[in-house]
Amino acid sequence: MTELRHRGAKDTDPTLQQQPSEDKGSDSELKVEKDGASDGESKVDSGVPEVPVSADDTPEVLNKALSGLSSRWKNWWVRGILTLAMISFFFLIIYLGPMVLMMIVLCVQIKCFHEIITIGYSVYHSYHLPWFRTLSWYFLLCVNYFFYGETVTDSFFALVQREEPLRILSKYHRIISFALYLTGFCMFVLSLVKKHYRLQFYMFGWTHVTLLIVVTQSHLIIHNLFEGMIWFIVPISCVICNDIMAYMFGFFFGRTPLIKLSPKKTWEGFIGGLFSTIVFGIMLSYVMAGWPYFVCPVEFNTNSNSFQVECEPSELFQLQEYALPSVLESVTGWTTVRLYPFQIHSIALSSFASIMGPFGGFFASGFKRAFKIKDFANTIPGHGGIMDRFDCQYLMATFVNVYIASFIRGPNPGKVIQQLLALRVDQQLHIFNSLKAHLTEKGLLPALQEAAA
Repeated sequence: MTELRHRGAKDTDPTLQQQPSEDKGSDSELKVEKDGASDGESKVDSGVPEVPVSADDTPEVLNKALSGLSSRWKNWWVRGILTLAMISFFFLIIYLGPMVLMMIVLCVQIKCFHEIITIGYSVYHSYHLPWFRTLSWYFLLCVNYFFYGETVTDSFFALVQREEPLRILSKYHRIISFALYLTGFCMFVLSLVKKHYRLQFYMFGWTHVTLLIVVTQSHLIIHNLFEGMIWFIVPISCVICNDIMAYMFGFFFGRTPLIKLSPKKTWEGFIGGLFSTIVFGIMLSYVMAGWPYFVCPVEFNTNSNSFQVECEPSELFQLQEYALPSVLESVTGWTTVRLYPFQIHSIALSSFASIMGPFGGFFASGFKRAFKIKDFANTIPGHGGIMDRFDCQYLMATFVNVYIASFIRGPNPGKVIQQLLALRVDQQLHIFNSLKAHLTEKGLLPALQEAAA
């Protein structure tokens, strides 16, 4: 990278050479080894990648209707109208059931991946990197094959064991996944060009970090969905609520800047969004916890070959009485209150969505500032791209998955039985005898009496 710094120092304006050394170091990461740099390349070497600016795609009907307003209020109305439209669509896909939700998650994942990869391609397309986009989409296919294959094997175990082709694919799933990835890895190595080594490895890392952020998190979202739709809907709704309320409080009361990465974010919006989201999470949890459709785990019924959400709700979703602290008792006059235990968990979920969730947005803001762009795309007028709307959701998905694994999920007897039935008869007998001896030793079964001769 040293020769790139020397070359950049010769080509740039003398005033730019007086910048601090750390700025030069970060900018030099975007430079490329290439003899006889062209004008297009020198722009990249300057450390200011040129990404095409998205045009205003606000529907003409809204532009005409809001033409008399200032840009601030026009943006407020555009964002509000489109937000209501997205919330309506969210209600629709919830009504359509878990299968549609999974397909939507997959579509959102692909679109987010496309938006991030497109930024990289827009910056470096002039170098004609061989196979860059082809390999990026190939790796996306490989990673999705691995994760969704794991999900199918785990959640559709009975169906997989019933169908011979699926059983074979399930048995050798990981070696097939590794072979697919290894093929892409070899294709990347074969595509290396002498004058583009550093840039190609940079883009290789770009692709893999994008896969880590987007695909892994969407896989966790689907895992949360299988625990019950409430674990999918409440966290996502809390992030949406926090985003809306923080914007509203910041728009009307914001005075104190929160963070330099997002100059429009204010402490007033942050605090207002926090308390609003906690109250919203408790109320939404109370409404949803009484419906088996939302609280039952999503399971596949092999008899009807369809998903089912029928069960006897666990204690987590049954009303219980809780004694109020003396402070609250003196204020409210109540000694006890009836709540679903899930409502208490919802406080943790909504608090994370309000306090830590925005850092996903700050991370995205830093990324966009690094490439001098306002939004990831212009898919949604007033909001930007799909990634602009889901930057906080991915961080939330990881937290929910970890939270369930740490505090909620226990052993699943149904899955244990399924795995036992897939064993050979001698293995099943061995487990049966071991379990019987263990229960007898614990005094849970009467001691066996040897049969009389």
